[in-house]
Order: sequence, then structure tokens, then C-alpha cells
Amino acid sequence: MASPRDPYVWSLTRRQLCGVTTGVARVTTFEDVTVIATESLSKRFPRVTALDRLSVDVGPGVTGLVGANGAGKSTLIKILLGLSPATEGRAEVLGLDVATKGGAIRERVGYMPEHDCLPPDVSATEFVVHMARMSGLPPAAARERTADTLRHVGLYEERYRPIGGYSTGMKQRVKLAQALVHDPQLVFLDEPTNGLDPVGRDDMLGLIRRIYTDFGISVLVTSHLLGELERTCDHVVVVDGGKLLRSSSTTDFTQTTTTLAIEVTDTDAHPDGTRAVREALHARGVEVLDANSALPGAGHILLLTAQGEETYDVVRDAVADLGLGLVRMEQRRHHIAEVFKDDHNDQDTGNDQDTGEQRKEAVGHGS
Repeated sequence: MASPRDPYVWSLTRRQLCGVTTGVARVTTFEDVTVIATESLSKRFPRVTALDRLSVDVGPGVTGLVGANGAGKSTLIKILLGLSPATEGRAEVLGLDVATKGGAIRERVGYMPEHDCLPPDVSATEFVVHMARMSGLPPAAARERTADTLRHVGLYEERYRPIGGYSTGMKQRVKLAQALVHDPQLVFLDEPTNGLDPVGRDDMLGLIRRIYTDFGISVLVTSHLLGELERTCDHVVVVDGGKLLRSSSTTDFTQTTTTLAIEVTDTDAHPDGTRAVREALHARGVEVLDANSALPGAGHILLLTAQGEETYDVVRDAVADLGLGLVRMEQRRHHIAEVFKDDHNDQDTGNDQDTGEQRKEAVGHGS
């Protein structure tokens, strides 16, 4: 973590958001790799400890902050924005101390709140222009940036309608637009897929990914659904009861295993091709795992452990001898949910039933 005594390196860079290029003052932290850093960060209330000695470093890219409801995610964001003081410990955002530089942090950070906070009687254009002006943009730049940002989030055609008539998905896009309109270096997105249907959730996740890949803006996104973060984030931070459970790159979470996933077609001779292959492999001495327990929803997929290159030959020959078509044969990757469960198994499990139910929710892949 960079020391608050370290000098900040300032430069004027040309940044482009939604087709509008402006000069943006940019602060460079130590080695320009740490976007967020916390050290023994704690937040205690009279009866609840929301954060408990949390130490974590977050670099550029899209980072997922995952945990069950009540795990401390929103509390952490409020502290990082300088809106709520920590009980103990320290934190920096973009090299700025949250305890003393809250105003400077909020100038450089966009924030999309979890709860609906939009005025129903104004249009998306009016609201986002207002938020752009609040961020310091002059009137002409605010209007131009608003139009381009609303186009980016898919609301350009609906930009003059009152927000009160918007669907949940459209309201979420307005909240995302106001977080991006002033071209921040970092955005905090608090449960951005809340209330969205599967299609709307996929669209929102695609927008979140583009924030970094297209515009170079780093993202911290919170969610209680691990499956969302698996597809979107470069890095995942898991918190539970205010404590850090794990911080790792997504590739480390979803590393390739030695387990092969096999899917075959059915034929008139073998109407249940999966079962026929299972029996054929068993006869050849290849152990087939229970796919239903190892991979939810995989009733027509066979899982087996690859002992070496010869396993691929055995599977190929078995499928060919049965006259079946091989749809796929690939090495499995861990799902983050499985690693999350494994990590919990290694820790003290003396928690009450409510906490257990929250954990079940936190490892879901969708709703």
C-alpha cells in the first residue's frame, strides 16, 4: 500500500468516453498498480461488526466483491467513498487516504447505489446532465457527455421519457450512466443486477465489462451471485461476516482440472447415449463421476478423471464403437461457487442457521 506521505504523480491524459475526448487529471499511485488498498479495516456498530480487520489490495480491471447479504459490502463502499469513518485501520483509493481525502476521491470515482434513488418526474437526460454538472462539467460538456453516455448504456432512444415510466432494467441503466458521465477513473457498482431478469442481467454484465475494456475505467462491482462475477471479473474478493475469505484472480478460482466433461448424441440403437457410454467406459475400467452432484444441471454430461492422454483415446473409441456422435470432450473448470464452498469447509463452521442460509444464497448462479 502506498504511504500517504508518498508524493502523488499528476499528469493530464487524453481520455475518451463515448466519443467525447477531454483532458483528465490523473493520479498515479505507487507503481500505478493499486486502485484500492485496505489495511486492518474495521467498522463496528454497538451490536454488529460490519468489517473485521479487512486487508486487501485491488488492482486495475473489473473486480468482484462477493458475499451474502449483510457481509459488509455496502459498508466497505461507504468507507472507501469517505462517507463513513472506519472504526480502525486505514484505506486508500487511487492513492488517496479515505479518512482525509474523501472529497478528492469522490471527484475521481463514480458510484451506482444499490437502491432506487431516481426522481420519477424528470427524464434520464435531465437527471444525468444534473449529475454531470454536480461533478464539475460545464453545461455544454455535460449535455454532450450525457447524450453519449446514455447511448452507451442503451437509453438514447428513451432519454427524454420521465424516469417514473421506466422498467427496472432501464432505471439500472440510468444509475450506471450517472456513475460514468464525469469520466471517473474508478466506479463502484453496488448490486447492479438487482431485480433484473436473465436477459437484463446478461446485458448489464456486458456493459460492466465494457466499462474497462472500452474506456479503461476500473470497476468494483458487488454481488451475492458468484456466477455473475465468474463471467465478468478479472479478480474476485470474497467476504463473509466482514472478514476476508479469499482474494484471487478469476483464473485462479476457475483453474482447469483433470476432470473431463463428455457429451454425446442419442441414436435409435442407443436412445440413452449417455448411459451407453457410461457402461462402455466402466467396462474399459474408466471411472465415471456423478455428474449431477459435481456439475449442477448436467444430467446428460459424463464427468471422468483423465489419467493421461490415453483417456481421450479410450473415450473416442467407446463413442465410435457405439456409433454415437461426440458433442464435446473438454477439461472442466472449477466454478467459483465450488471453491467458495471448499474454503468454508476449511474454516470454523460454528455459525447459526441464518448465516448458513445466506451462504446458500451467495453461492447461487442466478435467480
